[in-house]
Amino acid sequence: MPSDLSPTSRALRTLEILRTRPGTTAGQLAERLGVTERAARRYIGILREAGIQVESNRGPHGGYRLRRGTKLPPIVFTQAEALGLVMAVLDGQPAATEAGDPVGAALGKVIGALPENVGRQAAALREHATAAPDRQSASPDPAITGALVAAVAARRRVLIAYRSEAGDAWKSEVDPWAVVVRHGRWYLLCHSHRADAVRTYRIDRIRAVGQTAHEFEPPDALDPVATLEENLGTGWEFPTHVVFDAPLSEVEPWIRPPMGRLLPSEEGCVLLGSTSNPAMYAQEWLAAVPFDFRVQGGAELRAAVEAVATRFAAALVPEDGSTSAPACHPGSSGPRSQLPAESGASSR
Repeated sequence: MPSDLSPTSRALRTLEILRTRPGTTAGQLAERLGVTERAARRYIGILREAGIQVESNRGPHGGYRLRRGTKLPPIVFTQAEALGLVMAVLDGQPAATEAGDPVGAALGKVIGALPENVGRQAAALREHATAAPDRQSASPDPAITGALVAAVAARRRVLIAYRSEAGDAWKSEVDPWAVVVRHGRWYLLCHSHRADAVRTYRIDRIRAVGQTAHEFEPPDALDPVATLEENLGTGWEFPTHVVFDAPLSEVEPWIRPPMGRLLPSEEGCVLLGSTSNPAMYAQEWLAAVPFDFRVQGGAELRAAVEAVATRFAAALVPEDGSTSAPACHPGSSGPRSQLPAESGASSR
């Protein structure tokens, strides 16, 4: 805990500790506050002076606790906590500053419930700070997200209705293992019974959720983030097979997880995956990789790469005004940058 906190901030922190951890000893309280035991007892005294009934019991099961029936304010924030909350909301939900936004409305209620001296700066920050929207992010329906989280917690299979970016719609029973937020996008990591495989679905594209009576057990020692990263590039409509004429160690920093899995080969390395958006895969992802490559499959990705190559070739009009342009071969790399492109979330 920062050493420059005021006594009032430490007293509020003491109150929060006692509320969530009744029976906290003076030594434990001192450790959590980053002060001496004598100072910790002083903060207990400050609470008692403020009319908050704090009991102390001796013995192996003793410690400090709030007296049963003690009424506390519904929200107790320090100023730093209040400002941090506003900053986190604006970072994840830029529209929270706009009228009618539900997250912004909820934030306003939280700020309104704070003591005036704590909430004043938080309200000013919310009013005068402006957040630029992230074009890669997507906000799912809170009700659908809540239903999925409830199913994850209850370990209950659900029936989801899904619509892909290409407009294809289907329904599937899935075992919801986890909800994962990655680069501003919310994903459902699950086992799809329709595909009989691990799948990652964008929650903003899930149209409906219905819980079933079937229970499930998630995999042992499941790492949701790592498993999501491993499976972002699998299970989509159009297969991708790209061969790079460079060692895997050099190509790997440029490959985003949604592009698929990069494997070593005799000539260099090969990227195997799938996509629902070949055009994006070609012009936003492959075009950013500064190594020669060959698209061996599938047909949709080959067509998308050819379209990008043709468009780039048409842009290279000679200075004399003639219509001939240098040949541009699909799969050849462009200018080589010095740093990898920033890793972003899949737009699928």
